[in-house]
Amino acid sequence: MIAMVRLDERLIHGQVAIKWSRHLNVDRIVVVSDEAAANPVVQKSLMMAAPATAKTTIKSLEKAVKLLQDPKAADHKILIIVSSPEDLLKIVTQVQGIPVINVGNYGRVAAKHGTEVRKTYGSNLYAYDDEAEVLKKVIDTGIKCIYQTTPDDTPEELAKVLG
Repeated sequence: MIAMVRLDERLIHGQVAIKWSRHLNVDRIVVVSDEAAANPVVQKSLMMAAPATAKTTIKSLEKAVKLLQDPKAADHKILIIVSSPEDLLKIVTQVQGIPVINVGNYGRVAAKHGTEVRKTYGSNLYAYDDEAEVLKKVIDTGIKCIYQTTPDDTPEELAKVLG
């Protein structure tokens, strides 16, 4: 079963490896990123950051959807991590059984739109208008959407954060 889907442009790092994986008590982490899946160096660094307590896999969006749609996935407690609002929308519209979407860190290091500046929505959430619109489409799926950097932080409804 899926425990949570998290938007975090850094994918696996301390907050995910230590705090979220333990808080959710997951036994699997699925990193969904076409970029990471195609880059062996990125894969190695993500695997080094991954917790020993959860088997971690890095998949392209297409392969991740197939993996998560497999009935065998229900036998595991899975944290899905995506690095962009667009990938988040694709996952939540193609994969069933997602109980909650967590937006944690986005917009500091993501690809830029020229010299345009992202709006600040939270201490760790920055988005261009088009990215905020994609996040609103995610909210429109009806799945519970929260903004929360770490499990220790108080979760906020993403709709309220985006205004």
